[in-house]
Amino acid sequence: MKWMIASDLHGSAYYCRKMLEAFEREGADRLFLLGDLLYHGPRNDLPREYAPKEVIPLLNGKKEVLLCVRGNCDAEVDQMVLEFPVLADYAVLPVGQRLIYATHGHIYHVKNLPPLAPGDVLLHGHTHVPAWTEFGQGNLYLNPGSVSIPKEDSPHSYMTLEENTMQWKELESSAVFHELTL
Repeated sequence: MKWMIASDLHGSAYYCRKMLEAFEREGADRLFLLGDLLYHGPRNDLPREYAPKEVIPLLNGKKEVLLCVRGNCDAEVDQMVLEFPVLADYAVLPVGQRLIYATHGHIYHVKNLPPLAPGDVLLHGHTHVPAWTEFGQGNLYLNPGSVSIPKEDSPHSYMTLEENTMQWKELESSAVFHELTL
């Protein structure tokens, strides 16, 4: 199974369409969104084509293939318009002998770790900055960056997970920036 992993859409209809185009181009089976789907948040500028009402039907059209965790800008009211669960604080994906603990990053992060075993992976968005960092006892912190509001001069980006290979990619071209075998 091939997963596409993206984060921090923040209500951008433009980047939602670009993300869904990348999903189709990748031939991915599932789309995992790491939160902050509709609202831009008070610390962010408005993203290009900020239009949450346009994002809602785009995402609902993919409800059968979506897995989401709740971001700090997501609320119960969002669940009223989205036809797939968006309020889980985390999800756990088994990959070989490792577990990927996927969350948004505002609660659990490298300074406030969830219960990880040696070798497990912490995957989150929230910072809008891509990351590939080792820590602890063979643990990894991975962050796909943001599809709509990247920070620290990072590109609009996402990740893929296929079997045990993670790739960090540029949104529009799918160019691979980094690859890692778990």
